[in-house]
Amino acid sequence: MQHELSQNHKLEHSQFNSGDLFSEDIIVNDQIIDILSFEESGNMLQALEDLEVATLTRADADLEAYRMQICKEVIALMMKNMVLSHSLFPHVEKRMSSVFKKQFLAVEKEIQEEYERKVVALTAECNLEARKKMEAQHQKARNANEEAEELMKKIIEKPAVEFRSLLDRLHRLEQDHLKRFLLVKQEEYFAKAYRQLAVTQRKELHNIFFTQIRNATFKGELKLEAAKALVEDYSKIQGDIEELMDFLQASKKYHLNRRFAYREYLISKIQLRDSQASALINAAATQISSLINKMERAGHLPGSHLGVLLDRAETEINSVKQKFDHDLKQEKQKLRQKLITKRRREMLQKKEHWKEQLSLGDPFKTAKEVTHYLSCWKNLLSGHAIEFEELTEKLDNEASEELKELLFSLTEKTVEELKRVQYGVFVQELVKLSVPKMFLLETVEEHKKEMVVKHEQFEREEQETSTAAEELLQLTRQKLSQELETSLMEQKKFRSWEQSVFMQLLSLPLSLSEEELLRMRKELHCCFSQVDSSLAWSKIRARALLQTFEMDRRDTELLKVDQNSAVTNKQQHSKMNKTGSRNRSKIDILKKSLQDKIFIYEESVKDENLKKVKYELQLEKERQEHNLENNLGEYIAALAFQKTVKKVKMLELYTAVTNAQALLFEQLSTSKTLSKLECIQILEAHNPEIEELDRKLEYEMLQKESAQQQQQQQHLMGRQRWTTDGLGLSSEAVETSADRQLTVLLRQAMNKCRQLINHHQQSLRDEQWNCAVLEDLLENIEMDAFLALYSQELRLAGYLAKLTRVPMEVLHRILNLLLPSSSQSEVLSVLDSIRKYSDGVVESDSNADESGSCKKRKNQELWQALENKVGEDLINRNLEKMPSLNRRKDSLIKKKQLAVFEKAAFIHLGCSPTHPPMEQSDPPVPLSTAAAEAIELLDTGEKVFLFRELSDPILSSHSYPRKKKKNFLNSKKAARTSMDL
Repeated sequence: MQHELSQNHKLEHSQFNSGDLFSEDIIVNDQIIDILSFEESGNMLQALEDLEVATLTRADADLEAYRMQICKEVIALMMKNMVLSHSLFPHVEKRMSSVFKKQFLAVEKEIQEEYERKVVALTAECNLEARKKMEAQHQKARNANEEAEELMKKIIEKPAVEFRSLLDRLHRLEQDHLKRFLLVKQEEYFAKAYRQLAVTQRKELHNIFFTQIRNATFKGELKLEAAKALVEDYSKIQGDIEELMDFLQASKKYHLNRRFAYREYLISKIQLRDSQASALINAAATQISSLINKMERAGHLPGSHLGVLLDRAETEINSVKQKFDHDLKQEKQKLRQKLITKRRREMLQKKEHWKEQLSLGDPFKTAKEVTHYLSCWKNLLSGHAIEFEELTEKLDNEASEELKELLFSLTEKTVEELKRVQYGVFVQELVKLSVPKMFLLETVEEHKKEMVVKHEQFEREEQETSTAAEELLQLTRQKLSQELETSLMEQKKFRSWEQSVFMQLLSLPLSLSEEELLRMRKELHCCFSQVDSSLAWSKIRARALLQTFEMDRRDTELLKVDQNSAVTNKQQHSKMNKTGSRNRSKIDILKKSLQDKIFIYEESVKDENLKKVKYELQLEKERQEHNLENNLGEYIAALAFQKTVKKVKMLELYTAVTNAQALLFEQLSTSKTLSKLECIQILEAHNPEIEELDRKLEYEMLQKESAQQQQQQQHLMGRQRWTTDGLGLSSEAVETSADRQLTVLLRQAMNKCRQLINHHQQSLRDEQWNCAVLEDLLENIEMDAFLALYSQELRLAGYLAKLTRVPMEVLHRILNLLLPSSSQSEVLSVLDSIRKYSDGVVESDSNADESGSCKKRKNQELWQALENKVGEDLINRNLEKMPSLNRRKDSLIKKKQLAVFEKAAFIHLGCSPTHPPMEQSDPPVPLSTAAAEAIELLDTGEKVFLFRELSDPILSSHSYPRKKKKNFLNSKKAARTSMDL
């Protein structure tokens, strides 16, 4: 089973991107001949479902190949159009196209290699899982067989044979269902891996495009406006490609479902023909034994000859039936080769015809506009899909008709052979046994009439069944047409949801640079390029869910059967005394249990499980949508958070530097190095630089805002001009007849309306894009001004450090206190900047002479006091920010202290119950550390120490009499009283 599974998978996905322009896997398509020819009637629909999955999987591979080919050629066409519009130099276009091609090939090769690795790993994993589960199933069957053998030794033969037959049938069903479950699970594993790699390949394609655009812009090969226009075109074209692929997928699914529906119709006809052929052969065979029995009942045949003739008749009939089966198999094998050869020849001829049409006038080579190029793809693939499905339906129908002719021909031969056996062998034999010839001829004539009636009955039945099947086929095709329209509408709504999500993102109060907006666009494409309706995945996932739900249902019902059987067996065992009766009763109970289990396995799929599958698939789709939205939201939030963190970090550094300036000013004032007036003069000298930065910032921001307003006015004028010019209708309506003018006018108005909406949406996107970019530019201007101001403050801090001659290690410690959340590298960077502006600062006081030791000691005390003050201020500020935490901490401390005093009072009262707990009549005794017990308050980290006298043996041993425990409540009251006092 696993070997066949791997082979089928290789047929479906021999390569990751294996589709060509006219790809349709002929080997997979040929499997319908095997199903129609050799599959048993009961397994035909299941085999057709497996073929359906293989065909859908292959179709997904072809569509993925189309997608990649279209995307690559569209990018090349866009680059050529950029050269024609003089937005890109030819040599740059040539270089970028070469890079695109190389990177696309590298990605395809990498994806192919990764896919091959996944196939090998998944095949090994699935084989191991299948081996373990099948071995467990075989072991379970062996154990059941051993128990059955022991039981059958104690009972008579006939019930034992029936029981063993039921047990073998149950084991076959269990193994078949397990194999089916493993098959579907492996399909799901492979389909999921393929889907993940397909999405990865699409993302890599977007990454390559945006990376090359970013690199070309950075190198100056592509102007910013041209890059923006190129990205805008790329986004629009990607939307068109997704719309095209949605149409192709929906169309492909529609045609394939039509194919599968027609094949189900053919299978129903073949199953009817098989049953009719078997019924005709059995009827002709039954007439032989009926003839013999009738002669015996009429008294014309001695009883001694009856058994011999019936045995001979059975032998002759079996021989004819075996010959029929052998001839049918041989003829079907010959017909299979003939049908496959014909099928492949006609399909290849059709594909060659398509290629010849393309070679006469290749629309892809002549297409200059991307829209025309995509339209060519749509027309080409749609037309070819229709032609191919018509050809496939014709070939399937021809194969069915040829199989019908073969079956009826061999059936007629077999019936004639049975008639020959009846007339030429047994009639003659009965005549020899003195049976009246006239009576025999009358019976033979009756048999002929019965066969004629049987033929007429089968013809009417076939006609009625065929009519009903054709009506069902027509209803199914109408339903598929409606589903096609519905799926296209749903996918359009989904794509409009994509645009609304993008518009909502742009409408957020964001400040994003051009590069960040490009990355956001790329992330948007990467997210929404994976929301297409995969053909095979939904079918495979539905099969896997259905198998899981059905297995759970079966397990639950089988458990109930085992429980009921055990209860019944126990009740019967208590009622019967004889061993033989118990064994017969047990075998009857087990037979009933086996029959119930067989019924559970053979039971059809429950409707409630089908509904659960549909509901679960809908939930998974909704979860996918929410996850995509969340991923985009997380990406935008991460961008905004990074900007905010950068601003906060810069503000923290600025605040630390200004705080350091204040400390240095305080030190200069305290040490009498500078007077208050001199300090004010230093600050006033610093003010003009700040004012100049402020004026420059205001001027640049006004310039940017005015430029943005002019750009918005140009956009508004362009929109109004397009609206005025674009609403004019063509002269087509004037040239048409009066009865068609209204229709033409309405069609043109609808088209213009759609164009107007698209244009307004594009204009709104441009405005929101420009607003986000302007906001980022203004923030960058502010940040540049802030950095310049920060640099001025560093210069002032360096000057003050030079005046105060503060040691660098002291300043380092102060900066550590002022920047508690910053890393050491950031603190050292600030320290180095201050050092750069403070030449002559003392690195260490170790070289001071003895005459300045007093001054040195005084400065050290001042710096130490200043450092302590900074630390205390930091602690106080943090405590002020956490009043609730302080209250909680105080409450916890009080509770812990109360518990400790209660414990201390309890210990003391346990030794001296006649004295108050806090009274001391004797002089204190010196205590050692060994007599102290430390109780740590875990919530606060504080400790309370209890001291005891070592001379007290009871205290030292921690042994407290039980009878003194009654004073514990009193001790708690005393402890509370002492605390209140």
